[in-house]
Amino acid sequence: MTETSADTGGTDPYLWLEEVDGERALDWVRERNAETRAELAGGDGFDALVAELREVLDAPDRIPYTRRRGPYLYNFWQGAEHPRGVWRRTTLEEYRTDAPDWDVLLDLDALAAAEGEDWTWAGAQVLRPAFRRALVSLARGGGDAVVVREYDLAERAFVEDGFRLPEAKTDIGWIDEDHVFVGTDHGPGSMTASGYPRTVRRWRRGTPLDAAEPVHEGAESDLAVSAWHDPTEGFERDFVARYRDFWNQETHLLTEGGELRRIEVPDDAESSVHREWLLVTPKAPWLGQPAGSLLAFRFDAFLAGRREPEVLFTPDARTALAGHSWTRNHLVVETLQDVASRMHVLTPPTGPGDWKRRELADIPPLASAAVTDTDPDSGDEYFLSLTGHLVPPSLHRGEIGGPDERIKQVPARFDATGLDARQYFATSADGTRVPYTVVGRHGALPGPTLLTGYGGFEIALTPSYDTVRGRAWLARGGTYVVAGIRGGGEYGPRWHRSALKADRPRAYEDFEAVARDLVARGVTSPERLGITGGSNGGLLMGAMLVRSPELFGAIVGHVPLLDMLRFHRLLAGASWIAEYGDPDDPADRPHLAELSPYHRLEAGRPYPPVLLTTSTRDDRVHPGHARKAAARLRELGHRVLLHETLVGGHAGATDHEQTAYNSALEHTFLWRTLGS
Repeated sequence: MTETSADTGGTDPYLWLEEVDGERALDWVRERNAETRAELAGGDGFDALVAELREVLDAPDRIPYTRRRGPYLYNFWQGAEHPRGVWRRTTLEEYRTDAPDWDVLLDLDALAAAEGEDWTWAGAQVLRPAFRRALVSLARGGGDAVVVREYDLAERAFVEDGFRLPEAKTDIGWIDEDHVFVGTDHGPGSMTASGYPRTVRRWRRGTPLDAAEPVHEGAESDLAVSAWHDPTEGFERDFVARYRDFWNQETHLLTEGGELRRIEVPDDAESSVHREWLLVTPKAPWLGQPAGSLLAFRFDAFLAGRREPEVLFTPDARTALAGHSWTRNHLVVETLQDVASRMHVLTPPTGPGDWKRRELADIPPLASAAVTDTDPDSGDEYFLSLTGHLVPPSLHRGEIGGPDERIKQVPARFDATGLDARQYFATSADGTRVPYTVVGRHGALPGPTLLTGYGGFEIALTPSYDTVRGRAWLARGGTYVVAGIRGGGEYGPRWHRSALKADRPRAYEDFEAVARDLVARGVTSPERLGITGGSNGGLLMGAMLVRSPELFGAIVGHVPLLDMLRFHRLLAGASWIAEYGDPDDPADRPHLAELSPYHRLEAGRPYPPVLLTTSTRDDRVHPGHARKAAARLRELGHRVLLHETLVGGHAGATDHEQTAYNSALEHTFLWRTLGS
């Protein structure tokens, strides 16, 4: 089975590997898995490494991050005793202790055993303000598609005649106890080309889904449509959004009469409504304010046509907006300055006047801070996580305006003696300064170094304490490097948009500049420099393989995109056209053909050894990308290993045992390739 030249620019002899569950394809995958297992998992020390990594993944003194719902703090927890996990809750008083008394609501291991299903947790929405009923989402094998069941928290049981939906990429949310907004697969025409809901309905308890009231319908070419209810007392509202693509959407207020009233912000802006406030982050200059700023409007005045923003944040060349969270009376704003976090509290005026501003927390250099939870309904409580490359995470709780307390602290998980983290800047091909951080023993002789990057979807790589990487790489003498290349969100929308579509090579030039800078500084040498990345970062790995193989000694790509002429036809791929371009558009096809790693593989080039990993149950990035690239590399005589988990979804694993095994494969490959 081959693909026509209209789709690939030539025949594709490996199209049969896109048949996810095809018998021939799975037999081929099993052969590759056996080769990889024999090559990497059979040597001395592999099982010990898996056990060592499993130990930190299962550690009982990890921070159980929570979400407040009324008087309880809720948490989902996986560990040695509960590999699939338990959904549980406790009180703040108990949570402060070293060994809280947790009330288990749902045991996924027991549920999976009772039903004979490979269930993994995909989240729960609890109905405010009573917090008695929940919409629980469960995924088979870790995929994005879920089944939905209503759950009674008081009875600890699924509601027999409650809201239930079969497996699909469903979007569902509470309106009240008897109604939900739902978008799901209910027959031909109900899903977009990207595989997400095209229609949204108001569904009443006890009635068939087909009888649910239509609310809005998008086009098949849209990404998705969605609706949600804001139950905030005194500000109850319904909203509908049509996502035309990954970066453009239309948001509407749904009136009591069922009419849609457009919220007139730019299609590419991010916006949200909290009580009387509308917050907008434009991705391009708007109302005299630069892209990436944070603007506030009184919502009713904005609907009436007032367009005078209150400017809450203005970016500069070094600083970008990273996020914001409401408490009842305050707004917590997170920013990045050269990829390090800053946190401020902004207090809106109760009448005419300006917003007040103060720093929330003193954050160490090269560290990350993030608000993990607030309760915007009833108080000004916040939970704040602090971490860094060599700084074990801590969790702080406070009330805005009062002192905070360190409520949880993770102990050191690996030996960091002699290690430090330092930030440098490389100069890209067009003169752009690209930040990167080196974690290791500075001043040592050039040694094994692992470089990672992402460079897409306005996602920033920030400092984090990676216990697995720490044990498997840093503590064994390796150096770890994180590059903040263009395409990501390290410097806001401008950084992202500078590597969109035909400009994607700028991200690759940035990554190559960091690799060269590492060698120039004496950190490593090309034969001892490995690189790793996943998803869009896996595409980055493929690009490095075909663009500049001489810079690297080993390449690892996890759940990668690699066929950029067919990505839009595989699973959720059509949703990324706004990021990469459309292979069916003559204006986009040339640059996609130029950057598509699968189509640029050649015989005779000195490619470094390659490890590709994927998952049969990844219903986001098709496993065919990794399969076909591995087959083509083998055909051309290059060194490549493929490991495909049968479950795991886009994460590649559903439990800690699989995560530890996958990580042990990666690091064993890297150490054997780059040297001890």
